[in-house]
Amino acid sequence: MGGGKKRLTLKQMEKTQSRKEQERKERKSGGSTTEKKSLGIILPDLNSKKVIGELKKMKALTPYMVASRFNLRLSVAKNFLKELERRRIVEYVSGGKNLKIYKPVD
Repeated sequence: MGGGKKRLTLKQMEKTQSRKEQERKERKSGGSTTEKKSLGIILPDLNSKKVIGELKKMKALTPYMVASRFNLRLSVAKNFLKELERRRIVEYVSGGKNLKIYKPVD
């Protein structure tokens, strides 16, 4: 029972080579077909009544919930919650090494 990869035909090798050349040309010209979606790196405005109101509606706050609500990266959401805790807008409830749970202060 012979294993291993089958050899490509000449026609197949030509196709793959022409595809690779086309990709190289696109990269050099900067004609990227897919655009990277930029997630927010900037923290939402901490003094905004709208942001604070959104947070107060939520029963519990986790970095994932905040990241999905405000369209942020998870690391930015963690920093955001730490800053809110420092300003006493939210209160740390529970959590371990990976997950921290906060609640809005009344």
